[in-house]
Amino acid sequence: MNRPQCILLDIEGTTSSISFVYDVMFPYIRENLAGFLEQNWESDSVQQCLPLLAAELGQNSKQDWLGDSLSASRRKVEHAVGQLMDRDVKSTGLKQLQGAIWKAGFESRQLVAHLYDDVEPAIRNWISSGIDVRIYSSGSVQAQKLFFGHCVAGNLLPLLSAHYDTTIGPKQQADSYRAIAADAGLHPVQVVFVSDVAEELDAAREAGMLTALSSRPGNRPVANQHEYYMISRFDELNFSRFRVDARA
Repeated sequence: MNRPQCILLDIEGTTSSISFVYDVMFPYIRENLAGFLEQNWESDSVQQCLPLLAAELGQNSKQDWLGDSLSASRRKVEHAVGQLMDRDVKSTGLKQLQGAIWKAGFESRQLVAHLYDDVEPAIRNWISSGIDVRIYSSGSVQAQKLFFGHCVAGNLLPLLSAHYDTTIGPKQQADSYRAIAADAGLHPVQVVFVSDVAEELDAAREAGMLTALSSRPGNRPVANQHEYYMISRFDELNFSRFRVDARA
């Protein structure tokens, strides 16, 4: 087969450790949420998230959900964010609010994103050989850009052609991957998607993409992992293996 034209990367468990996300980034949200809402309640970054959160919680509108009391409204948002995070809900409103809080953390250097040591060299090698590199994560595009702009390897944003989040579609639905391929101007079979989540890989393969299962330290076990082309480092990615992986 011809060499892939694009590599699409998940973040958590793929370019970065799950433990960094759960042990550093998520606790940062819980510790700083109340203060952030108090200081930034009227900002666009907060106000744009509220209708999304209201809809995701089954409320008719932001006003119906929050009412008129400012302090009570902030407490309702704090409670909702805590509940959504506890349930690991892939909420667009939550992700956007988290992104705004992380922005303050990354820009103040309180947060520096973890990156596996093989990631930056691999991305540079792929790009030098003419392969496009893009990111698809359930975290908001804003959060993704903060992450790769403030990571242990420095600012990697100039190396990345595009970022996608759940606004293009859920990560476990094939149409999301078709939309990404179309945005890149490619057929799905020209794209390799790397993730640690089997259901995401299944959706990408249904769309016609090639896939690789990321097996990093601390990743969740994957049932029937023998059904996937598995790598533990990006420099193990062997394009010749994809002839048996494509199911388009």
